[in-house]
Amino acid sequence: MSPQEHQNKEALVAREDPLSGASTIADGPTEKTSAPVGKPQKIDIDSPDALINRELSWLSFARRVLALAEDPELPLLERVKFAGIMGMLYDEFAMKRMGGLKRKIEKRKHKKKKKFSPDGLSAEEELLACREELQKQARIVSRLVSEELRPALAAAGIPILEYSELQDKQKKQMQRYFLDSVEPILTPLAVDVSHPFPFISNLGLNIAVEIQETKKKRKRFIRIKVPANRPRWVPLPDSAGFVPLEQVIAFNLGRLFPKAADLKCYFFRVTRVAKDDPWERTIPDLEDPEADIIPGRIIGMVTEELTARKFAGVTRLQVSADMPKKMQRWIAEQLKADLSELETVEGLLSLADLMKFQVEGYPELRDPPQHPVTHPRLRRLDFSDSADIFSEIRKGDILLHHPYHSFDSSILHFLQCAAVDPQVLAIKLTIYRTSSDSPIVQALLEAARQGKQVAVLVEITARFDEAPNIAWGRILEREGAHVAYGVERLKTHVKLALVVREEADGIRRYVHVGTGNYHTITARIYEDMGILSCEPELGSNVASLFNELTGATPSPDYGKLMVAPYNMRERFTGLIHREVQHSQAGRPSGIWAKMNQLQDARMILELYRAGQAGVPITLNIRGLCCLRAGVPGLSENIRVYSTLGRFLEHARIYRFENGGDPEFFIGSADWMQRNLNRRMETIMPVTDSTLKMELEETLQIYENDNCSAWDMQPDDTYVKRQPHNNQERHAAQEMFIELIGKQSKNKKIQS
Repeated sequence: MSPQEHQNKEALVAREDPLSGASTIADGPTEKTSAPVGKPQKIDIDSPDALINRELSWLSFARRVLALAEDPELPLLERVKFAGIMGMLYDEFAMKRMGGLKRKIEKRKHKKKKKFSPDGLSAEEELLACREELQKQARIVSRLVSEELRPALAAAGIPILEYSELQDKQKKQMQRYFLDSVEPILTPLAVDVSHPFPFISNLGLNIAVEIQETKKKRKRFIRIKVPANRPRWVPLPDSAGFVPLEQVIAFNLGRLFPKAADLKCYFFRVTRVAKDDPWERTIPDLEDPEADIIPGRIIGMVTEELTARKFAGVTRLQVSADMPKKMQRWIAEQLKADLSELETVEGLLSLADLMKFQVEGYPELRDPPQHPVTHPRLRRLDFSDSADIFSEIRKGDILLHHPYHSFDSSILHFLQCAAVDPQVLAIKLTIYRTSSDSPIVQALLEAARQGKQVAVLVEITARFDEAPNIAWGRILEREGAHVAYGVERLKTHVKLALVVREEADGIRRYVHVGTGNYHTITARIYEDMGILSCEPELGSNVASLFNELTGATPSPDYGKLMVAPYNMRERFTGLIHREVQHSQAGRPSGIWAKMNQLQDARMILELYRAGQAGVPITLNIRGLCCLRAGVPGLSENIRVYSTLGRFLEHARIYRFENGGDPEFFIGSADWMQRNLNRRMETIMPVTDSTLKMELEETLQIYENDNCSAWDMQPDDTYVKRQPHNNQERHAAQEMFIELIGKQSKNKKIQS
C-alpha cells in the first residue's frame, strides 16, 4: 500500500454500527488528500497489502487522541490536558519512531539491496509519509490551541495571554519578575568568529535573537535557552491569567542588551533522535554473539547511551512562523538538519508544556473526581495487622482493576505488609517504571533493613526511565538488596511480585501478576489489571522465573506461565489453532483480545487464517494495529475497535471460547514482535471461576461502549461510536467507575 492510500479520509462520515446500534462519526481530518490509487479489490493473505504500516497506524491512533482535545463536550481543562498530551506524543514519535527510520536509512545508505517494511514501504517512504502526517496533525493542534482553547480559557477567567495584550501595570509586574527570577539565570550565547554555534539540547525551547548594534553595520546572532527550572506559564498577580515564559524573556531583552539599536526575537526548538536499545549498539563486546561480556557492562552501556542521546542527530526543527526564511535555513544548516525536517509553527511551541498548566479550583472545567476504592475483599482488613492480607489471599485469588480499585490499598499495602511481617522471609519484585519518590522502593528498603531477602530486577533500558532506575538500583544495593539489571539482550517487561512466607503448615508463596508497572502515580491514570494469589503451582512457576531473571538460566518448564521469548508465541499460536479446530467441528469458537498494540506479522497471519476458517475475532486495541479488519476475502470475521478515555487503557486480556468452556489470560505482553521476540514477558491463565466471571463482565462492558470506542473500517479509518435514537450513554470507563463504586458500598462482601 502506498503512503497516499493510508492518509485519513474526509471527516464526518456517518453510519450505523450493526453491532451496537450506535451511529458513528469518522475521525478524519478536515484536509483532503489525493484519492487512493491501485488498491486491489481482493487482498491476498500473504501480500504486503494485508498489513497496515506500523508508523502510520500509530499516527492514526494519535488522531483519535487528538479528537479528545477537539471534543467540545469534554471539560475545558481536560481538553487542554489532551492538547498537552498530543505535544508529548508527537515529541516521542519524532524522537523514537522517525529517529529509528533515519537510523535505518543511514545504515542502508551504502547497501545495494533495499529493505522494505512488512507492508511494503521503504524506510524513505515511511519517513516521508510520517513527516507529512505528523506536521498535518501538529498544525491541527496548534490551530485548536490558538483558536479554541485559549479563547475558551480567557472566557473562563484563566487566560494564557500574549505579552502584547498586557496592561502597563501587568508589564511592570512581569519586568520585575524577569529581573528578580529569570534574568540572573539566563546565559546569552553569541555566534561569531570566536564563538561557534552552541549545542541545542533536545526539546529545549530557545530564543533566536538578532541584534543590530549602534554604530555597527553587521547583525549579531545570539541564542538564549528558556530555562526549564522556571514555570512555563508565568502567573500574573491577582489571578489575572498567565504569560508564556519565553515572551516574558523576549519582551525584556532590552535590559540585557541596552546598546542594541534594533533587536528582534524568534523562537525555535529541536527534537533529536532517541537512541534505541543499547544492546543494538555496535561495540566490540557485542559484535560477536559468543564473545565474553564484561560483568556489569550494561550500566556503562546505558550511561553511554544516555550521553549519546543528548548529542544525537536532529529529526525535527520547529521554528516560529515569523522567523525569516534566511534565518530558518541558517539555523538548519548549523544543526545539520535537512530542510524537510524544518517545521514552521503558528502559535506556541512546546505544547507538551500544556500538561503543566495547573490552576487551582475550577471543578466545573474538569472531569468529576474519581476516587479509587478499596477492593471489597480488602476493605475489611485490619491495616495495622501485617498478617491480615495474607489470610485474605489464602481464601481465594483477588482480581484487581486499576485505577478503579485502589493500588495503594492493594498492591502497595501487600508489599508494605510483607516488608514488616515477621513471618515473611523474602520479597522479589520487577521494576520497569516507578515513581520518583516510590513508596514501593521504600517498602523494599525497609524489608532489607529488617533482614529479609530482597531481590529486585531493575530494568535499566526502559526508555526515558534509565537514569532513575539506575539510581534506585544503587540505593537498593546499598541497603543490602540483591539487584539484577535486566537480562542480557532482552528488555524485562514482566510485572511480577513474589512474597515468601513461613507459616504453620510450611513455606507459602504469595504472588502478584499484573499488566502494569509498580508505579503509584501512573496507577491512578493507567487502566491495568492484576491478580493476588497463593496458588501453589503459580507460586512455584513465578519463583522459577525469578530465578531465571536473577540467575540468567532459562527454566526448562514454565508450567502455567507463558513466557516470552521462550514459549509465548508457541502457546498463543496453539490456542488460535484450537479455536480453528472447534469451528471446523461445529463447536463454539471465538477469540477476544484486549491489548495496547498489534503489529506482529506472524500473529496477524494466524488471526487472518482463523477468521477465514470461521472463528469470530474481536480485538480491542488502544493504539496501533497493523491488521486490517472487515476486508472482504481477508478478514470478514474480524472486528477491531479502540477504547479511549480519561484513563490510558493498558491491561492485556485474552479470551478463547474453547468450545463453550472459555479460557482467560492476563499479563504484560502485546502481540508485537518486540514483546514476543525481544522482551521478557509473562501471561498467566485465570482459572478461578469467580475471576473468570468478573473478566467476562469486564469484556462485556467494553463491548457495550457506545460513545468512547472507535471502530476500524475496511479502509483503515476509524469511526467513533455515538448513542443512537436516544440511546443511553455507555462509556466503558464511566461504567467501571459506577460499577466498582457500587460494589465497594455493598455491605455483602463475598470471600
